[in-house]
Amino acid sequence: MKVLAWHVHGSWMDAFVRGRHTYVLPVRPEGGPWGLGRADRPWPDNVVEADEAELADSELDLVVLQRPEEIERAERLLGRRPGRDVPAVFVEHNTPLGGVPDTRHPLADQSEIPIVHVTHFNQLIWDSGQAPVMVIPHGVPDPGEQYTGATERAAVVINEPRRRGRRTGTDLLPAFCRAAPVDLFGMGLAGINEHTGVDGERLRPIGDLPLADLHRELATRRLYLHTARWTSLGLSLIEAMHLGMPVVALATTEAAVTVPKEAGFVATDVGALTTAIRQLIDDPGLARAAGKAAREHALAHHGLEAFLHNWDTLFGRLMA
Repeated sequence: MKVLAWHVHGSWMDAFVRGRHTYVLPVRPEGGPWGLGRADRPWPDNVVEADEAELADSELDLVVLQRPEEIERAERLLGRRPGRDVPAVFVEHNTPLGGVPDTRHPLADQSEIPIVHVTHFNQLIWDSGQAPVMVIPHGVPDPGEQYTGATERAAVVINEPRRRGRRTGTDLLPAFCRAAPVDLFGMGLAGINEHTGVDGERLRPIGDLPLADLHRELATRRLYLHTARWTSLGLSLIEAMHLGMPVVALATTEAAVTVPKEAGFVATDVGALTTAIRQLIDDPGLARAAGKAAREHALAHHGLEAFLHNWDTLFGRLMA
């Protein structure tokens, strides 16, 4: 099939486009949120770019929506209404930001476009009304077991930690940095040391790296630290588990059921988590054993094959 989807969440798309379909990504000369296209990512040849003006003449079979405003945009560009004139599905990547747990989903009052949540927690928390709903858990391409843990530092991946603040646990970084030095990866890290009051050696901002480089760098750190209070399950956490990294995580949202006890430490007590960080820093054998358990769990529950199979099953239902 030919599937239209905007390039919104790069890590999720990296797994999604590994299927057996042709994935059409709109592109604009200025790029931006409506025209990233491939964005020079090393994706398979079945991922093709299309200028927005060409979409009306494209023989598209299905539309994958990820933002509510894409419904009107797709109708304008295609001349067909998603869910009515062309099969469509809406992927909900995020936890609600409104009055939880009463936040009503933007697509709750319709029945033409199924909502696919990426975690069971998202499905639980969003009020999706009478809309058809299902969950397709994250899956990622296996980067291989790369863990060495030779660097006695914790690794954290947060995009825009200053702007997102308490949602991503940015305010918790000083406490964690007192337990062990932390290397911070992600976009928008400028000014993070001044913002947190932690010096550049104890909290070292690394920046945004290409995926393969990120995996290689993460795998050298002793442990992966997941600080998010309120966000959908970060793909970097699943990738770190695939790498064979032990995990220390806040027991919030889907992370609470994603990291088994043998794979690391999960708690809501920040003091208990800082103790766990010190234990993993001080005991490489414990860290390696936990990392192997993390990888085994990730392969079993967040593998690429199952992820793509679930999407193919849904596509078959939509086309039928």
